[in-house]
Amino acid sequence: MSTYFIGDIHGCYNQFKFLLKKINFNILTDELWITGDLVGRGPDSFKVLKYIFSLKNKARLVLGNHDLTLISIYYGTHKKSIEKEISELLEKKDIDYIINKLRHIPLVQYDKKRKLIMTHAGIFPKWNFNEILNFSNEFQKNILGTNFLKYLRYMNGDFPNIWSNNLNKYDRFRFIVNVFTRMRYCYLNGELDFSYKDTPPHFNNNIIPWINIKNELDKDFLIFFGHWSSLKNIKISKNIFSLDSGCCWGRYLKIFRLEDKKFFKKKCNFKI
Repeated sequence: MSTYFIGDIHGCYNQFKFLLKKINFNILTDELWITGDLVGRGPDSFKVLKYIFSLKNKARLVLGNHDLTLISIYYGTHKKSIEKEISELLEKKDIDYIINKLRHIPLVQYDKKRKLIMTHAGIFPKWNFNEILNFSNEFQKNILGTNFLKYLRYMNGDFPNIWSNNLNKYDRFRFIVNVFTRMRYCYLNGELDFSYKDTPPHFNNNIIPWINIKNELDKDFLIFFGHWSSLKNIKISKNIFSLDSGCCWGRYLKIFRLEDKKFFKKKCNFKI
């Protein structure tokens, strides 16, 4: 049995299947962890989703910001322009099934025994392990609850950008979503900053990549995340693995095998 971790696929189905063939992925014995952003930008989001869902419990998924955007568009709570690939996906006859499956995907995957944890964007430095799981569960309860449409309407936005237990339920929801699916930079006090997405260092030395802020979890856990395709040539803790290598920008799709800590990658032959 081998355990694999793969970065944001973004509809890059051919590259995804090439990598699975390269590693001789065995659906009977192997396990595939995926950092989210299954859809959008690339040409074959539908094929990616159908294949991943066919893996059933052999695929461990978290939601990315693009996956949440698809859910929001489907329910009419997303007010911005819609990319062509997503519009085409929404026309598929299986879209109801797909959206239902996506709504059941958590923000956090973990294996406490093997000390593994995965999210789309990262781990908020101010939260401990139990808080991370509790907030992921809180998100799932809300997105599967009877009032989920109202939560989706309040999901988007950059504020509040600092955590407090006194936030109202919709602000809590937005902050939790932003941490797990959009976070890149923080201040030392835990305040999130969404004004800059590029490679560190930043011209403002007061904002720091979350991976460079002390976090007790990376002492005990291996942490896997995607989302930040421009993150390169920056020192990261040996227990933190960045897996989004910009497949949809004409760079690579990357997969990591846990047992021997070996990376495999496939060059993408298109750029959006």
